[in-house]
Amino acid sequence: MNDNDQRVVDLFAGGGGLSLGFRNAGFKVVAAYDNWPAAIEFYRKNIREHPICALDLGADSAVDVLRSQQPSMIVGGPPCQDFSSAGKRLECQRASLTVAFAKIVAAIKPAIFLMENVERAKNSKAFAEARNILHEAGYGMTAAVLDACLCGVPQRRKRLFLFGDLAGKDHQLIPYIIKAQRIKPMTVRDYLGDSLGVEYYYRHPRSYARRGVFSIDEPSPTVRGVNRPVPAGYTGHPGDPVPISPKIRPLTTRERSLIQTFPPEFDTSGPKSEVEQIIGNAVPVKLAEFVANRIKEYLADRDQGKLYGSGSAAVQMSFLFEQKAVYSK
Repeated sequence: MNDNDQRVVDLFAGGGGLSLGFRNAGFKVVAAYDNWPAAIEFYRKNIREHPICALDLGADSAVDVLRSQQPSMIVGGPPCQDFSSAGKRLECQRASLTVAFAKIVAAIKPAIFLMENVERAKNSKAFAEARNILHEAGYGMTAAVLDACLCGVPQRRKRLFLFGDLAGKDHQLIPYIIKAQRIKPMTVRDYLGDSLGVEYYYRHPRSYARRGVFSIDEPSPTVRGVNRPVPAGYTGHPGDPVPISPKIRPLTTRERSLIQTFPPEFDTSGPKSEVEQIIGNAVPVKLAEFVANRIKEYLADRDQGKLYGSGSAAVQMSFLFEQKAVYSK
């Protein structure tokens, strides 16, 4: 199947990381949807090749709206705050949007889907329910936890991806992921060179039991939705590579967007708290591009009847998530 024949629709699109990654890999993104005005505005002013529209993706009427786009591929990252290690780790209303994503896919039945979430979501009831819905809809699936620093992003950021092929079997994307991952984690210097003008920078820790100073010769820690200055109460940590000093500063909003691998020309103006959250919540563009390219390779091989590694379904790699429980009936 030609990439341009793939009509990709992005749900819970946020800042557009998934959209850009799939577009960079050669897929045709035809529309995107979200329900947060600030994210819609950020997406609209930076990605103009296709529309982004406001839509309550938890509403029953969403299926009819999305079906009208005739998508052959649906991608999306349902809100993950209720699964995040930064929160109370309780599942509530937002977690139900993971199930809503699955129900949308099951109702429309695109040839391919991709769902993204935080690593912790893999142990949630919502993810298990979503996976069962998609299994019953006939999808062969691959679930994998990927670290962005092994996939072209200068950042340690583990994310769960669930890929589904209506014509495929389980685990078939795994060999494509394994062969393409970097052996050595990507550092900030690897990606940005010396353009930041610093050797060390501050990222506010969740507690002072964790370090707050990082080197550009290592991957960045996970970019979060908050960006705080160095507080007077932070006097250093044994794990800091250098002592805290007036020279150590936090990264700017724009620099954090670059760590998320958004293009340098992206407009990051706007209310700081909102823009920081949009950037921190986004799927890193290069991570999305990495996964999109694996899907592209898989589809090309599948259509030619020569799947890579098809005889090695039992892959033993620690970064891959394997569901131990049998699908419930």
